[in-house]
Amino acid sequence: MHRTVVSTLALSALFLMPSLDRARADTSSATLPGLALLDFNYVDTSGETRDQTAEHQKQLDAFMLALRQDVAASQKYRMVTATCRPIPCEVGQSALTELQDAARQAGAKILMMGGVHKMSTLIQNARVMAVDLETNAVVLDKLVTFRGDTDEAWKRAETFIAQQITASPASSDSRPAPIKLAVFDFELEDTSAGASLTNAADAVQLGLVTTEVRKLIEQSGRYRLVDVSSADAEAVKAHALGKCDGCDAAVASKLDAEQSLIGIVTRISRMEYQVTYRIRDARTGAVIATEQTGLRMGADYSWTRGAAALIKARLLKEQE
Repeated sequence: MHRTVVSTLALSALFLMPSLDRARADTSSATLPGLALLDFNYVDTSGETRDQTAEHQKQLDAFMLALRQDVAASQKYRMVTATCRPIPCEVGQSALTELQDAARQAGAKILMMGGVHKMSTLIQNARVMAVDLETNAVVLDKLVTFRGDTDEAWKRAETFIAQQITASPASSDSRPAPIKLAVFDFELEDTSAGASLTNAADAVQLGLVTTEVRKLIEQSGRYRLVDVSSADAEAVKAHALGKCDGCDAAVASKLDAEQSLIGIVTRISRMEYQVTYRIRDARTGAVIATEQTGLRMGADYSWTRGAAALIKARLLKEQE
């Protein structure tokens, strides 16, 4: 009798152990950030005469299956499935807002999508992009070029992309906290022949520049903008921070910012201008970065476009 009871208990334990292991795994998985990885789209502009549509679809299906398996195996994400209605979630067909909403409803923190573009017989490009659904910031944007259109070439590309995804900041809960940045109003430095003429429209355009730059920086998720409206320094009120030898750092420090950014639009003529920004450490006053556009053509209404291009190409691009 005693042996029977022991054997029964031992047998029961064998069946219970997998269940306990699954429960632990489920609990661990629940703490991971949710990732909605949408099917990539495929474009072929190689101009090859043979119709390879069926082959490419088969390769793309195998690529996505392997990619999801590899990302899940990294145990850095909890994979979720986004469902769009009335049509499937499809990059290039569904609106971005619809894709984001579907991913959020599925419990995702990160929405990841991409595509493969066959450029020629030997060259293909694969691009993957990830968006943080809490901040709407792009946290991953990678373009991978691979040679060949064989199963082996596709597998190499998939392995590399999986490594990029799992090694990216999007897969870590230890991402740096956003930098507290004081972005002061952009200022005008007019060196044109008509510099003595006052133009109220210039102030309006500078305001638009400042608004656009602040929006781009805040949307990046890398910075947290500090309100500068309470700054009462004379250089701030006179829009002369570009000429005060770095006094913007001290002003930013008083506002509890970690860094300060000033921007200057230099008008060379009525149709030529440059945009400059300078970032300083608010504590030490040291210059962290100074960037400037080349000579650009356009009246004052084009300043916003020039400033946005500079911020995207330099400040935000260099930190990817």
